[in-house]
Amino acid sequence: MIWTIITLVFLLLRATPGDPADAILGNRAPESAKSALREQLGLNQPLWLQYLIYLGQVLRFDLGSSLTSNGKSVWQIIGEHFPATAELAFYSMIIAVVIGVTIGILSASRPNTSVDVGGRLFGIITYSLPIFWVGMLLQLIFSVQLRLFPLGTRFPLDQTSPNPITGIYTLDSLLGGNLGQFSLSIYYLILPSFTLGILLSGIFERMVRVNLKQTLQADYVEAARARGIPERRILLAHALKNALIPVITVLGLTFASLLGGAVLTEVTFSWPGLGNRLYEAISVRDYPTVQGIMVFFGAIVVFASILIDLANAYVDPRIRY
Repeated sequence: MIWTIITLVFLLLRATPGDPADAILGNRAPESAKSALREQLGLNQPLWLQYLIYLGQVLRFDLGSSLTSNGKSVWQIIGEHFPATAELAFYSMIIAVVIGVTIGILSASRPNTSVDVGGRLFGIITYSLPIFWVGMLLQLIFSVQLRLFPLGTRFPLDQTSPNPITGIYTLDSLLGGNLGQFSLSIYYLILPSFTLGILLSGIFERMVRVNLKQTLQADYVEAARARGIPERRILLAHALKNALIPVITVLGLTFASLLGGAVLTEVTFSWPGLGNRLYEAISVRDYPTVQGIMVFFGAIVVFASILIDLANAYVDPRIRY
């Protein structure tokens, strides 16, 4: 799968219109300078040779160097920007799981009622809304009109950011014992993480509702009711655990895709994460940066899917490999 991702990214980048030499030097640069740059970057070589050279680099865990960041290596770019993406993904997933699972449980436990109808509408609407539109709308309301939350940054520009231990500001501020920096980090996270979390919560609401509703009709649930076990205990202690098994798969893959860069969210909120950096690299045809970040994203999803399979086997004793 990783090899497929590497190959597709390599071919698609070179199939898109645009020349990295034009993006770096500008359209008015002399053709001799452009030709020299193409030769320096190896873009004048046959496509199959470029592919083999790049494949060999990846096998050596060498993702190359950026064409537009003063020769900075792609690994350096990932190290600088990935912690911001991980932080945004973590808090967004907490919001999505809490809201989605709660509404899904309420909806499944009260079938064909106004609560169930409201839960289904919530899942459909949040699943369907485009993230960039909701992000801009919430920024207009809460940042521009009400002035409750900041715009376009991760930490106040006039204050010192937490000491970069992990790059995750909330964690670094706690490790440094600075609660003021921690509260500021949370404050700047609220709007982007809530926007992404509320839209993702529809996925979990629908999954929990469907699976829990089916589980509540199972024979062992009816047997538990016949023994006089309280409905709340049946719901939480028996039915919910089995209903959450398929949800774990969705949760893990969703979190992996978020770690792979919530590009639209980061661009909409100018969040300095890896997804935003990928967008910038695509805009200037920075081949090595785009390829390296995409391979990194793909590796995250592949390894996350393996961990999910192992987690499912641990939760469900019926699954064996």
